[in-house]
Amino acid sequence: MLLRPAPAWRTTEWLNTPEPLTLERLRGKVILLHAFQMLCPGCVARGIPQAQRVAEVFAGAPLVVVGLHTVFEHHEAMKLASLRAFLHEYRVKFPVGVDAPGEGGESTPRTMKAYAMQGTPTTVLIDAQGRLRRQVFGVHDDLQLGAELQTLLLEARTGSASGAQRSTPQVLPAAACDDNGCAAPSGGAPG
Repeated sequence: MLLRPAPAWRTTEWLNTPEPLTLERLRGKVILLHAFQMLCPGCVARGIPQAQRVAEVFAGAPLVVVGLHTVFEHHEAMKLASLRAFLHEYRVKFPVGVDAPGEGGESTPRTMKAYAMQGTPTTVLIDAQGRLRRQVFGVHDDLQLGAELQTLLLEARTGSASGAQRSTPQVLPAAACDDNGCAAPSGGAPG
């Protein structure tokens, strides 16, 4: 599987930003897209706080955290006014787009459908060239997410993946470990 461009975001409104955000406007930066619903317990307890920590820890890096409020249930309870209050109460400072409703009355919002998301929370990592690199439904482990973001930031700084077509992001040696121990990467130990 080759890397593919991340689908465009289909939004109706943007909060916490003076202008709508697009993948084209953010080219050159690593993007963490956090898809959530304000009535989703996992989003409120784990996903949104994680996205806020990423925004704080990586402040100054070529990385942007973007929220996507993607409502596929309880539509009447999650209107724009409620979302504004929610973002204020939870002190969410990163930009948040409101996913466009599904076509023809379909319950799945358009961006959610374009990314084939299974639900919320969903973490999406997009590299500096605008390519979809990772998508995780449910809570994403903090250490794993940090390693993946650092890999993408290093690539952005060095341009190392700009022409390469890899199927998965290069994450350091956790895959070489099992219950019996950890194997050194090919080529020996770093020197």
